[in-house]
Amino acid sequence: MRARRSGAPRIAILGGGIGGLAAAAFLGKEGVAATVYEQAPRLAEVGAGLVIAPNAARQLRRLGVLDAVRERAVQLDTGWEFRRWADGTILSAEDLAASCERLYGEQTYTAHRADLLAAVQSQVPADSVELGRKCVKFEAGDGVLRLTFEDGDPVEADVVIGADGVHSIVRNAIFGASPATDSGLCAFRALVPAERAPAFARRAAQTLWIGPGHHLVHYPVSAGAFVNLVAFAPAGDFTTESWTSTATVEEFLAEFDGWDERLTDLIRAGGTPARWALLDRAPLPRWSEGNVTLLGDAAHPMFPFFAQGAAQAIEDAAGLARCLAEDLENPAAALRRYEELRIPRTTRLQDVSHGRAEINHLDDGPDQQARDAAFRHQDPLVANGWIYGYDLEAEFAPAAAAKQ
Repeated sequence: MRARRSGAPRIAILGGGIGGLAAAAFLGKEGVAATVYEQAPRLAEVGAGLVIAPNAARQLRRLGVLDAVRERAVQLDTGWEFRRWADGTILSAEDLAASCERLYGEQTYTAHRADLLAAVQSQVPADSVELGRKCVKFEAGDGVLRLTFEDGDPVEADVVIGADGVHSIVRNAIFGASPATDSGLCAFRALVPAERAPAFARRAAQTLWIGPGHHLVHYPVSAGAFVNLVAFAPAGDFTTESWTSTATVEEFLAEFDGWDERLTDLIRAGGTPARWALLDRAPLPRWSEGNVTLLGDAAHPMFPFFAQGAAQAIEDAAGLARCLAEDLENPAAALRRYEELRIPRTTRLQDVSHGRAEINHLDDGPDQQARDAAFRHQDPLVANGWIYGYDLEAEFAPAAAAKQ
């Protein structure tokens, strides 16, 4: 653990992804030291693209990294552009360029995960991150929190934050293994070099093609150098829950056989795709036990259909840092406040993300026709204002006012 001010708790964060590094960065902004333990030999976010909605952009601005993110991100002109699977008919589209900042004070961006990770990492001192530290055991007993690693000395801490993902060792040690059920869906992912992508996919737009049992999303990332492609299909007997597993281009194409040929051309241009199963987990009723808590996917794994996974990890990090900084002498109370603040919001997002698959995947017929007609009269940017307009600072305003 790195040096800390006298009397401050030793804080260990397990996991050096976006959530774990954001927790260390926000804690540092509050003047609280923490050490991140990451099993990989270098910091590199797996995956490809993500959406930085206004609620995430707001926190990145407060962290002081939004300008750095924008250097490699793409500011969206159009979002929620729904297209019909067979012919690309536009069912609805949102003019983000005209409305997003006016409504929520921030724009919406798309970015490569590695670019976002690098920006957040820039706010964490290098000596606060220990790489190649694969945790094999976490123990909480007799007032001692102990992390045991595959290599290197064990670590004792006063506070442990489990930001170690969907297969969290910390969560399993405290609350038991989180049972997962088969959602029946899997995801394919590819990055298409811009020079190989058709013009419609290079636009500053987040486009969703929806059809029977499937949907596909694409948008540019890496300052427009690539098009991120992610698609959802029936899983069959595929159950591997790993972002490093792959499929073949032929398997990917087979799922979208008969779809608009512009889309299948885009799939071909992406090369070998990744593939992983979407397993379903019920929301946890609590995240904290004593001086131990969870963050991000370790706390609230959610389907990606509202593109809020990374955003909620960043919000978690900001809220956790604020709670700990305001009650550093009583970490257990601070962590209870943190989960009380965050669980209602993340549970709601888990629920709505779960329900989106059914809406997107309707078979052609009366229900699909009614959905498409409703799209023409919906404004998702306004309808989802509870997501995008959320301001964490408002949660702390009453307490701050009472202290004045």
